[in-house]
Amino acid sequence: MDNRAEVRDFLATRRAKISPERAGIPSIGQRRVPGLRRTEVAALAGMSVEYYAKLERGHLSGVSAGVLDAVARALQLDDAERAHLLRLAHEANGSNALIRPSRRPRQWAVRESLQWSLDAITTSPAILVNNCQDLLAANHLGRAMYSDLYAFSETVPNLGRFTFLDSAAHRFYPDWNLAADMLVANLRTAAGKDPHDKGLHDLVGELSTRSDDFRRRWGAHNVRIHGTGVKTFHHHVVGGLELAYESMDLRADPDLTLTIYSADPQSPSAQALKLLASWAATTSAAPQG
Repeated sequence: MDNRAEVRDFLATRRAKISPERAGIPSIGQRRVPGLRRTEVAALAGMSVEYYAKLERGHLSGVSAGVLDAVARALQLDDAERAHLLRLAHEANGSNALIRPSRRPRQWAVRESLQWSLDAITTSPAILVNNCQDLLAANHLGRAMYSDLYAFSETVPNLGRFTFLDSAAHRFYPDWNLAADMLVANLRTAAGKDPHDKGLHDLVGELSTRSDDFRRRWGAHNVRIHGTGVKTFHHHVVGGLELAYESMDLRADPDLTLTIYSADPQSPSAQALKLLASWAATTSAAPQG
């Protein structure tokens, strides 16, 4: 698998993010571009500049785990970036091609038992998404919370299309730039896990063509691992929501992620969720997936 362009762009963008001060080395001379020089990364990684330059040109095939670890340390990669670098190396060796052959987008339908499980979560929004960020299923509160997303889409709702192609997303996400950064990083991580996913390729191509904001973020090559945290939303009926979230992969469907949102019981967001539940009980927020 020739993934040299992907490797080159990933390593170059990581190098550009590390200043000499952050790396703990003196800044010498005027710098034409941000970040470290290749010579500095090579020195930090304990290898020749010629060898590091070869790596940054995209040649990861046959590179040892020790070398990859040295590069990761020099570039101060986080856990998500380290995992992405390892996946790129495996792909360069042909490992991923053996594990995941090229395939068409998978048609998926929510199992009745899975929908029952979602609907059993009655006081918190719960949603199920795939690697393409398609919103495949939700409980009643989840459909109510994402009612703008359901209204935007006539088919399977997609968080990427909503975020970058629907103006309502700028209200729904009070910090739209952060939400957009996180979504693209999730898609970039998914692309690293399965570089042969045609559905994901098609989505990235569509959004790159239709959105300058998406294209610029995709070119940054940022990746992330998310499992828990806090997100803020602004629902068009109940107003502001500050919600903790827990995300988990399904054992029966490892490419699917279940996310459950909750609020501090004493917070205004908890009261807003109760209002959302009352609104959802009297309004058809969206057809059930």
